[in-house]
Amino acid sequence: MTLEVVKSSEIEGEILAPEEVRSSIARRLGMDAAGVIPAERQVEGVVEMMIDATRNSAEPLTSSRLFRWHASLFAAGEEALRIGAWREGPMQVISGPMGRATVHFEAPEAGRVAGEMKAFLKWENASEGIDPVLKAGLAHLWFVTVHPFDDGNGRIARAISELELTRAEKGSQRFYSQSAQIRAERKDYYDILERTQRGPLDVTEWLQWYLGCLDRAIGTAEASLATVLRRDLFWRTHAGKTVNERQRLLLNMLIDGFTGKLKSSKWATIAKCSQPTAIRDIEELIQSGILVQDPGGGRNTSYSLAPFGA
Repeated sequence: MTLEVVKSSEIEGEILAPEEVRSSIARRLGMDAAGVIPAERQVEGVVEMMIDATRNSAEPLTSSRLFRWHASLFAAGEEALRIGAWREGPMQVISGPMGRATVHFEAPEAGRVAGEMKAFLKWENASEGIDPVLKAGLAHLWFVTVHPFDDGNGRIARAISELELTRAEKGSQRFYSQSAQIRAERKDYYDILERTQRGPLDVTEWLQWYLGCLDRAIGTAEASLATVLRRDLFWRTHAGKTVNERQRLLLNMLIDGFTGKLKSSKWATIAKCSQPTAIRDIEELIQSGILVQDPGGGRNTSYSLAPFGA
């Protein structure tokens, strides 16, 4: 959830401190020991929205709920924005210098926003007719295309997507972040949005990209969790064995997938120690049954983790 909040804001150029986000989430979930760092109001607002979207996903999505989310995002106040209300002016997504700007997208005129959002919310709260994962992708696209607020539309669209994915999985606890994957593919994200919004209302390409992005997000999370579980198994296997900080650093690198062969010279460079110290560290770990010497020897001698776990 921390990653989702941080990366969703980062997509829009808003940089939040991860430790503040984590602390805010922890406090709201009753994890007092982890929620000791004070968070800025901006952080609290984004967390408040995301917690509501995922923990209260069964509740209907209404205009008043969206207004509340919008007010949370801009709790510090923005003089040029209408806070917690539909926009009253035109909305264009542009880039480039003044006078030679490129219009990537123009949202429906302000007079249509209330009607468009009424139609969107009626569809959003209907309980039948579409797979909820597909609904998450369509809701994301529909909301950012209407662009009902002066600002914050992207973050709220991704919160709506999170709400739908939570409904799809019938549980508020997930172990992947689609916003983190969107951030990694930010250019493709904006390109596919622009092509779809400029096109003839065929959303097939958008949904293919959205589902592919979701699949890649899950794959990234699986790889990350596998590393976490492997590290946990390793240290439980060797519980009670004494290692110093240099050894712990290099062992964790090996667990996570060290690139190339680990030689004593590399050990010395990474651990910022002398060659004799590196050799002594390695020999201690071999004697403890934590490291093994790879086949071969001489100047190319390298070392790997000894087999561990069941």
